[in-house]
Amino acid sequence: MSRPVRPAPVESAPPDIAPYASYWFPDSLPAGTPAPGVTWRSLKRWTAASDPDLPYNTSTVPLADRFTPVPANATARAGQARIAALVSFGSTAGHPAQGSPTADHYAPTHWAYVDELVFWGGSAGEGVVLAPAAPVTDAAHRNGVRVLGNVFLPPVAYGGDLDWTRELVQQDAAGRFPLAARLAEVAAAYGFDGWFVNAETDGGDSRLAGRMREFLRALRTAGAARGLRVTWYDAMNSTGAVGWQGALNDLNQEFFEDGAGRVADCVFVDFRWRSGAEGLGPSGDRADGLGRSRYELWAGVDVESAGWDTAVPWDELLPHGSRHVVSCGLYRPEWTRNHLADRSPGAFHAADDRFWTGASLDPSRPGADGTWRAPATAVADRSTVTALPFACAFNTGHGLDWFEDGEAVSGAPWNHLGLQDRLPGRRWVVRTRGERPSVGLDFSAAWRGGSSLLVEGRPAAPVEVGLHAARLPLSRATVLELVHRSEAGPVVVEAGVATGEAAAPGEPVPYVWLGTVTAAAGRGWCRSRIRLFPLAGRTGHGLAVRLTGLGRTPVRWRLGAVAVYDGEPAGPAAPGGLRVDASARGEAGAAALRLSWRAAPGPVRHYELFRVLPGGGRRFLGGTCGTALYVPALERAGRERAAALEVRAVDELYAASAPARTAYVW
Repeated sequence: MSRPVRPAPVESAPPDIAPYASYWFPDSLPAGTPAPGVTWRSLKRWTAASDPDLPYNTSTVPLADRFTPVPANATARAGQARIAALVSFGSTAGHPAQGSPTADHYAPTHWAYVDELVFWGGSAGEGVVLAPAAPVTDAAHRNGVRVLGNVFLPPVAYGGDLDWTRELVQQDAAGRFPLAARLAEVAAAYGFDGWFVNAETDGGDSRLAGRMREFLRALRTAGAARGLRVTWYDAMNSTGAVGWQGALNDLNQEFFEDGAGRVADCVFVDFRWRSGAEGLGPSGDRADGLGRSRYELWAGVDVESAGWDTAVPWDELLPHGSRHVVSCGLYRPEWTRNHLADRSPGAFHAADDRFWTGASLDPSRPGADGTWRAPATAVADRSTVTALPFACAFNTGHGLDWFEDGEAVSGAPWNHLGLQDRLPGRRWVVRTRGERPSVGLDFSAAWRGGSSLLVEGRPAAPVEVGLHAARLPLSRATVLELVHRSEAGPVVVEAGVATGEAAAPGEPVPYVWLGTVTAAAGRGWCRSRIRLFPLAGRTGHGLAVRLTGLGRTPVRWRLGAVAVYDGEPAGPAAPGGLRVDASARGEAGAAALRLSWRAAPGPVRHYELFRVLPGGGRRFLGGTCGTALYVPALERAGRERAAALEVRAVDELYAASAPARTAYVW
């Protein structure tokens, strides 16, 4: 596996107070001096109490349960192969802990097909143990996806030092593995789900391999109480040498399962896998024979350089005509952003949709896509929409501006994945007897956040757009709400609620259509509330909209939010104790701030920080799911003596609390 590419860091406020994603060496530090912007740290010496960046790096969103609806097409299967994604979101050092002021950011949204995400990174010059940034974990957890930190012991050619491997697996006088316990402590403190262990430094022996095996077992045991998971990469084998097998065999089986039982939860099989007597089929059979699932093996697919043009013998891995052989491990799917000349959010999501859904951009009609087998064509999607209240404003976690109630209130690009919504898993299932309109996420306008759903075209027949698969309990008090507007039209809008599953994979979802309303062009955003009492006592299995254009004019209709709730929501309680914990002035006079506050009592989706402007109005500065936020560049307004700041709690329906306030004195 190659060393992660380190992109140029995004310029921000003074680095002495900026919080970053955490990274370490196991114990001893390299000789010499770290590069500018790099801080060398020892994992052995880490404690939660002495970690100044812990409040900024802690995920607060619990891992959501999810379910699998009837697949959208006949080739996608439930209960077989799963997908792991190894993603580099940025450099190991200098990776902002809580987003940054740019929209050029990898923002994964096709969580419905992913089982496990590895926060890939680490290097000999920065640190070889890397913990995930909290926004990534928060977004993944909201969609039921586990997130793993990365232990990357690099090849000697990339600066690897076998002493780091020895230090990692060192035992104390009682035979315990202190750094296994420390890694479990880090995962518990930061709120992520486990570790991907990749030992690629050559020169070891069978004794070192044996200690590594027992270290993995100790790591799993140390985190067992909170379900910590361990994935092992197929590199070091039982001789202690690095010899990538491309299979589960006698040389690496002991890191997966040995005579004493489970060692690692999963094995990432190196990209050298092949067909035939030593390929994936026998590997899956071997896992079955051990009493383990063959789908606990991830067969590596390296898409870093070619994306959907990567040549993959898919029938050896995810055949359409028979059961899946093993699971799929996608290495560096952020190619969908990195290969683009235009890396605007709209261009990125268009490429990302094609990668995950296929060239048809409709998982219910996969069609031919050259040699690429998009995940949606093989793996059943999953959803976490199982409880009320539920809302989605189609926010992807980055944007060109921040919108509140349809108005731009930031004036600057941003990214923070923790603010991302639970987006529809099937993008986009569209059914119509006429011409299919374009359907996608748009960043030029939004109701809340940075984006909205835009439907555009000249449909000659009603157009049904599937939204969320769900398991929502419906009562006489349940309300479905749409916030939408027509920008060309008029358009007749109906809301769909399915009270049952599709009859078979690829068959239509049986929606009940309710609440007909006509949206006239140019009238701005409107709310349509539809009471669902006719469906009381039933379960909502899916949400959709149906659009009918009137006349021969083109349709350009925007959905800003969809929400389902019971009765009149009360709104969240306010946070308290907003304060500036640290500040620093840049050369241009702007201030970098570390802020924190007390959590609001009761359920909170996230918090939003605003600046109150001297002449009235507010400007969005950022948001987070935790109770600490870093502001990289607060600029003085004229000759004001102090900048007024306020933070509000936001609930699942995007209602905001009363503010907690403070001021930064210039």
